[in-house]
Amino acid sequence: MVSIENFRKTALSFENAIEEPHFEKTSFRVNKKIFATFDEKNNRAVLKLNEIDQSVFCASSEMIFYPIPNKWGKQGWTIVELSKVRPEMFEDALLLSYQNVAPKKKK
Repeated sequence: MVSIENFRKTALSFENAIEEPHFEKTSFRVNKKIFATFDEKNNRAVLKLNEIDQSVFCASSEMIFYPIPNKWGKQGWTIVELSKVRPEMFEDALLLSYQNVAPKKKK
């Protein structure tokens, strides 16, 4: 299980991440782009995964990770049941979501 405190602490540990309201949810953003939201009412997160990562997480834990059932889900937006997910697995998925949205560093 992942608490909102752990979710917030991890999300805000990423470079340039901020927390802002997003309708009735809490969003975590980098450069104004959402990489995660928290739905307190349903104790769920939504993460932005790429197609491969989404399929891996959903296949390994389909009762914990599943695509949003609309066009957003086809773009990688994935629901995570926070009451069921192991903290380590959630942190891995959250990092991937952040990396998918964060600007790429120039070399």
